[in-house]
Amino acid sequence: MRLSMLIQNGPMTMPDFSLLDVRVARKTREARDVCAFELRPVDGALLPAFSAGSHIDVHLPGGLTRQYSLCNAPAERHRYLIGVLREPASRGGSQAMHELVREGDTLRIGAPRNHFALAADAQDSLLLAGGIGITPILSMAEHLAAAGGAFSLHYCVRSADRAAFADRLRDGGFGARAHVHCDDGDAAQRLDLARLLEAPRPGRHVYVCGPRGFIDAVQARAAERGWPPERVHREFFGAPEVAPGVVEASFEVRLARSGRTVVVPKDVSVVKALAAAGIAVPFSCEQGVCGTCLTRVVEGVPEHRDSYLTPEEQACNDQFTPCCSRSKTPVLVLDL
Repeated sequence: MRLSMLIQNGPMTMPDFSLLDVRVARKTREARDVCAFELRPVDGALLPAFSAGSHIDVHLPGGLTRQYSLCNAPAERHRYLIGVLREPASRGGSQAMHELVREGDTLRIGAPRNHFALAADAQDSLLLAGGIGITPILSMAEHLAAAGGAFSLHYCVRSADRAAFADRLRDGGFGARAHVHCDDGDAAQRLDLARLLEAPRPGRHVYVCGPRGFIDAVQARAAERGWPPERVHREFFGAPEVAPGVVEASFEVRLARSGRTVVVPKDVSVVKALAAAGIAVPFSCEQGVCGTCLTRVVEGVPEHRDSYLTPEEQACNDQFTPCCSRSKTPVLVLDL
């Protein structure tokens, strides 16, 4: 899956840019348009530990970097397992993984990072996945099952042939706690979100990952029923689409440390405009979901187009993601 990835519950941490070389030990078709990749260290050493909900940066042929959630059990140190959906409108990442990456290939990856962690104080967990959003949710289920934690998992797909890792859900020791809901199946087996989120239970946390519409529906229902926002955790796999009718405009970015000014044309991102001026800002996903490029804003008002910051963090207007966000004011002063 595309991490995605990355979310907005819990404290933010600086990305770990250490790189690891791994071998593609296995590449398997898990469902329609979904391939799983088992990654093992080339030197045979143990891989860095990770927690449920973590993702890794994968450096792909052609210079692209994409984020994918780890979907194996966190106790495993001999391998990482990721699932990748081939996106119809791929910007190159999922296409490269499906068409160019083969068993035996060596890839360079970043160390695991987690912005979608299980809450330490949760007494019960409701895990909700839509489509390829099953990947971090599956890792959470593996961890909770091994730790004896209380949870239930609900996985929504358009059709049975799109249910990735269905064998693990059926045979992985989850028992009656794992449920698959198919949109084209009998009405009785479809997800009953109203029932699941009828009222907040003490100590229960909700975790949701998948398409934006699915996440929005879960969050809206939870808010309607009075669930505390801090107990509803989500992870997006893509930035929101720009609303119809929005007219792009150019603006200026001023660098507070050097005093330089860079013009950002209407059809160019801030990071690319800065790069063209010889100013490098680390970035990765180019969709505002991973937080790699997060930059402090000194003056001006950003136009937030990311899914990384919470609405409360966006409202502060003291940081933004220059890979996709823009400016509401003619000049945006950055701490660069």
